Amino acid sequence: MFTKPTLTYAYDALEPHIDARTMDIHYNKHHQGYTDKLNKAIKDTHYEEMSIEELLAQVSEAGKAVRNNGGGYYNHSLFWSILSPEGGGEPHSDIGGAIEHTFGSYDDFRKVFKETALNRFGSGWAWLSVNEAGDLFISSTPNQDNPMMDVVDRRGIPILGVDVWEHAYYLKYQNRRAEYVDAFFKVIDWEEVNRRFQEAKIEMEATA
Repeated sequence: MFTKPTLTYAYDALEPHIDARTMDIHYNKHHQGYTDKLNKAIKDTHYEEMSIEELLAQVSEAGKAVRNNGGGYYNHSLFWSILSPEGGGEPHSDIGGAIEHTFGSYDDFRKVFKETALNRFGSGWAWLSVNEAGDLFISSTPNQDNPMMDVVDRRGIPILGVDVWEHAYYLKYQNRRAEYVDAFFKVIDWEEVNRRFQEAKIEMEATA
């Protein structure tokens, strides 16, 4: 059975960019809800034996409850991990070089990523992912879908994602999604994103 990852920082640690009340509700209500419903949906099925990555890779066969709640479980688990009170700034290491190579500069990457997040109509996510060639790409998905699923147009391994469901920002930012996305950039843990980038490249090379 799946369990939520434990946060490595306090609910108020990301203020003023993400407020404590939103963190509390988002983590303890929304993420817990996805986790509980996922476990209920896979109970007494062969999906209980799978990792979340294996499950998402064949989610088209698993039904709507597994798709929605499996995505919600995975997406939020990734989201918490790439946030840090010591985050922000520009990425360095390999991920910084890869962003510059792919998008021209960090500023250009940030512009495209923000536009992608703002152009997602309704609820969903914007992603930075690694494709099968080991290259970076930006995409967005509706609801709780993500690039690992076999139901999306552009598949890959996500290494960075921003939640643009209103529950992620409405208490502080109301309808000002652009301000929320700008604030998100100030708490990105680029060391964790770089670690995920390295792992994703190795995984893609192994399956090529």
